[in-house]
Amino acid sequence: MHTNLITKNLKLNTGTVESKKEEIKKQFLKTYELFERQFEIFVDDDVFYERPEPLRHQLIFYFGHTATFYINKLLCGKFIEKRINPAYESMFAIGVDEMSWDDLNTAHYDWPSVNKVREYRQQTKELVLDYIKNVKFSLPITWESPMWVILMGIEHEKIHIETSSVLHRQLDISKVKNHNNFLICTDISEDYPKNELLHVKGLHVKLGKRKDDVYYGWDNEYGEHEQTIEDFKASKYIVSNGEFLEFVTDGGYENDEFWSDEGRKWKTYTKAKHPTFWIKKSNEYSYKALTKTLRLPQNWPVDVNYLEAEAFCNYKSKKLALNITLPTEEMYICLRKNCGIKNEVNVTANVNFEHFSSSVPVDKFEHNGFYDVVGNVWQWTSTPIDGFKGFEVHPLYDDFSVPTFDTKHHIIKGGSWASMGNELLADSRYAFRKHFFQHAGFRYVEAKQEDINEEFYYEKDEIISQYCEFHYGEEHFNIQNFLTKVTDISNKYTINKGRVLDIGCSVGRASFELCKSFECVTGIDFSARFINVAQSLKDNEILRFEKTIEGDITQQKEITLKDLGVQKSDLEKLEFWQGDACNLKPHFKNYDLIIAINLLDRLYDPELFLRDIAKRLNKDGIFIVGSPFTWSEKYVKKEHWLGGKIQNGKNIYSQERLNKILSDEFEPINKPFEMEFIIQEHIRKYQHTFSQFSIWKKLC
Repeated sequence: MHTNLITKNLKLNTGTVESKKEEIKKQFLKTYELFERQFEIFVDDDVFYERPEPLRHQLIFYFGHTATFYINKLLCGKFIEKRINPAYESMFAIGVDEMSWDDLNTAHYDWPSVNKVREYRQQTKELVLDYIKNVKFSLPITWESPMWVILMGIEHEKIHIETSSVLHRQLDISKVKNHNNFLICTDISEDYPKNELLHVKGLHVKLGKRKDDVYYGWDNEYGEHEQTIEDFKASKYIVSNGEFLEFVTDGGYENDEFWSDEGRKWKTYTKAKHPTFWIKKSNEYSYKALTKTLRLPQNWPVDVNYLEAEAFCNYKSKKLALNITLPTEEMYICLRKNCGIKNEVNVTANVNFEHFSSSVPVDKFEHNGFYDVVGNVWQWTSTPIDGFKGFEVHPLYDDFSVPTFDTKHHIIKGGSWASMGNELLADSRYAFRKHFFQHAGFRYVEAKQEDINEEFYYEKDEIISQYCEFHYGEEHFNIQNFLTKVTDISNKYTINKGRVLDIGCSVGRASFELCKSFECVTGIDFSARFINVAQSLKDNEILRFEKTIEGDITQQKEITLKDLGVQKSDLEKLEFWQGDACNLKPHFKNYDLIIAINLLDRLYDPELFLRDIAKRLNKDGIFIVGSPFTWSEKYVKKEHWLGGKIQNGKNIYSQERLNKILSDEFEPINKPFEMEFIIQEHIRKYQHTFSQFSIWKKLC
């Protein structure tokens, strides 16, 4: 890697504002360029439209994704007012982690040319540079700083530099070429160091960052967690290709006793017989690196998913007659402290593209008797990710962490040769599904592993619990749940009982009610946390949350689909997606009914939404809109309010403005009416208010 593209972690509290601007500018430019250079290993632009992993988008998506991230987050934070390209900023926004709202249907995408996306990336770069130049902020940079969004974009791009390189490794070798920026290690041997278990002194470990930490962090890293770890033993080396080959040749992939239920299903689905980056020809194995195929480097670390690592540990347990497992997150931190590795960014290791764009031998980088405690490949842990005590969601990126708090995403630690920035800190907490491939391997330990409860859990996010309480209760603080009334109104006024769009569906109650009587219901919300709750209820047929009894007293509450009167057959009609109401993807159209309840006064541009909605309705389509019109600059800039402001010396009322906007393409079919409901002022503090409802029919 050329040294002029290598970056180090940026401190949030040093220098002056002007020097920090310059530092951030350089970091942004280097990261942006490095990401683009990774796509230069393609033999031609046709490769951008390849799909090396069926559970991911075509590669052109990721090329556009990191640029749209800047625009979408700047707009979400109300730091800019205009989009560069609304179509791109919808098309390239979502679809990275196999969430239910990741739309991988190729029929929904008309991918632009590579040159068009390059032009878009250039426009985005110019906008971000202008923002960095002119934004006003103070030091230290904190969550609330208008500069935090740029650091978020930089760290997001660094993540995608690594995850894109994984996808590029999955391409057929004929699709890539060598590149001077991405050199592959040549130290390859069929000999590999014999692994052994070494003693690790137990410690009382504390995890969780403080808000005044000197380095950028993602929301799941903040808070408090501590645990006492007893003495244990850990493997001297991360598992090499040679050591893993023993498992393969001993029939490890064929022997189901070593595999979990999920692992056996994955094997059946993929027909896996060896690690994904190995290529078998006759009885010989070769190895797929980023830009070339090598003879199997048995002295390099193996790249496997969690399921394979877990099966190997079960095999090793039987072979050694010991309890061999993957370490917990706390055990990894304990090992790191035993090796004297502080939370610093200058540790000597195979990281940050500083040595190669590939792994290196497992006995190259020593850390106090152990090797590769940091770097070379990520290390799987047995810990499913969750929030620490005091966890808070960052408002600009509410779907970074919470959707992964599902017991299905396991934490990886230590970083790889392609890891940089936040990824290299001890505090970093990245988690992937068990069948995911990263540049990830594992180290095993001899220790007792606590059983992990993988039962569907109670919703512990307080805000989400409150929305569940409001949506799924028959009444809320003595106010009858009006969502059931909304569905009654929908049935009464909708002529065709075909397709429904519930935009701003929150945690999904109205969508579940509507699927009883309509042929197809689509629920969309901007918040991935809300969509995750709705999808979980659909998948598990049960929802558990905390219900407020009095003051701060709560009790656990359960709601089932049976309680809602929803049949399993109804669920086939129901889908949930994450989306921006002001910038919906084009294929969300041809609806007979669209409802937008308590949404308008939370949209960054409500008029833009209202003027777009008619084209998404069929002939005789009905639009039901309800809003309390509680305008606040916390959500909507004042110039975008529909009411509550003075214009030409006259007070503008929201319903009047709404009527005027919709009258171009709709006719009202009732007089506006009110429904009483509860809004939240603060945590556990509510007030009664009224939503103004109106029902509109699309003009022919």
